[in-house]
Amino acid sequence: MPFSKPKVANRFKCPSCGNDKDFFEITDDVITTTHYVQNPDGSFTIEDRSSQSMGDVKLFCGNCDEDLTLFHQRFSEMIF
Repeated sequence: MPFSKPKVANRFKCPSCGNDKDFFEITDDVITTTHYVQNPDGSFTIEDRSSQSMGDVKLFCGNCDEDLTLFHQRFSEMIF
């Protein structure tokens, strides 16, 4: 007997276009700190990277660019 994928009841969808896969965030006033090590050949490798948000975070649909910031709290809770 073939098995089908279970449906996820709490899957988030863009209310404008129905996209349920691609989303992006834009954060205002971010401080990004990146530490590098120089390799023997003169090139650089990232050793550590951190960022600190000082402003608002906005959520957008990756398909139609709809502003979904209203749903950002739920989105944040579902990042594992």
